Amino acid sequence: MTARPTLAQLAADLTAGRTTSRALVEEALSRIADPAGEGSRVFVKVYADAARVAADAQDRLRGAGYVASPLAGIPVSIKDLFDVAGEVTLAGSKALDDTSPAETDAPIVGRLKAAGAVIVGRTNMTEFAFSGVGINPHYGTPGNPYDRGLIPGGSSAGAPVSVADGMAAVAIGTDTGGSVRIPAGLCGLAGFKPTQYRVPRDGAVPLSTTLDSIGPIGVSAQQPTLTDAVMAGEPPDVPAAVPTPGLRLGVPKTVMLDDLETPVAAAFERTVSALGRAGARVVELPLEMLADYARINIKGGLPVAEAYAWHEKLIERRGDDYDQRIRTRIARGREMTAAEYIRLIEGRAEFIRRFDAETEAFDALVMPTVPMTAPPIAAFTRDEDYARLNLKLLRNTSIINFLDRCALSLPIEPPGTAPVGLMVVGRHGEDRRLLGIGIGIETALEPVRHD
Repeated sequence: MTARPTLAQLAADLTAGRTTSRALVEEALSRIADPAGEGSRVFVKVYADAARVAADAQDRLRGAGYVASPLAGIPVSIKDLFDVAGEVTLAGSKALDDTSPAETDAPIVGRLKAAGAVIVGRTNMTEFAFSGVGINPHYGTPGNPYDRGLIPGGSSAGAPVSVADGMAAVAIGTDTGGSVRIPAGLCGLAGFKPTQYRVPRDGAVPLSTTLDSIGPIGVSAQQPTLTDAVMAGEPPDVPAAVPTPGLRLGVPKTVMLDDLETPVAAAFERTVSALGRAGARVVELPLEMLADYARINIKGGLPVAEAYAWHEKLIERRGDDYDQRIRTRIARGREMTAAEYIRLIEGRAEFIRRFDAETEAFDALVMPTVPMTAPPIAAFTRDEDYARLNLKLLRNTSIINFLDRCALSLPIEPPGTAPVGLMVVGRHGEDRRLLGIGIGIETALEPVRHD
């Protein structure tokens, strides 16, 4: 997998006149159009003409001394879940193709445009964002950049491949149970899930209104940090790296470390040891309460109930046009009663209270993002294997959504090996501090990753 430049490098090149936005966009569009590449599976819609016009506009503005943000002139991809004025938002499905076009851009799309980002296209995804796998029977499945026969992870399947393959410098996805962090982890990239309230979710097709969040994917922690700030309506800067020496890092043992694939366990142990040598105080935590997550969510949890409420009428009208695996998962919501839903909400509040109390002393928690490396696309042929593997892919990340914590996935695999992600989890609402911690950890691990 070819190393890609960071936002800082691209911005510096633009400032110094070593490149232009038009040149960056033309390179991205060339990679998208390459018939030997993944572009036709990564993108469901490409804005080639509009992107060129926007890039030229950013070059003229820069020439006149106007630079809206570090994203100005940078090619960005967006998941096929966000409204763009005048277009039908399909959410990776065929079932919405007869709905009305959006009247306005989703707020995050508007904020990206105002920051000068050049949106090159909409990326492919698991239909209606309801899976951690990334397979889409309607539009194809993008191949993992490490090995094209492997899944990219989902649901933001096209997003990481667009970045890894140089089709965009940053990709915007959504994360309800891990749909930014899973594909970032499986594709060797950095992905960030914010505390839910920070980034507006209007204009995005919902999966679970209680759990949905919007986050970016990039080649390093810097890209998600800058892009998250833009989408949250905050100043577009990078927080100072929090020094690793003295950091109090907790490692949850229950559930999060169960049944790790050998390469994941080895990369994680190597990383934890490196953080300890770098001066972090790493403490293993029993956190036995995490075992209660499965019991609280025994009937499928908030996503099935809230997705069914949104999809009920659409399934009656267009159910045959769904990916039937997704339709089956959504239909489970029919089985949850109002009383069970209320008890689930109450159980979640108590689960959060207990978790906060047991982790209060720590600056962040660290664990594998996904307990396995990316499985082959062929491993998902049978429905029972799809269900089993999907649950495992989602296992660690979905608990963090349930807790509404902010979390960053960082690549930790040795060079030339299958990607493995380290999930760094911060406190609710302390997103910028968590990102500073993540940048510090990424810096501390840099020498170790290339041993």
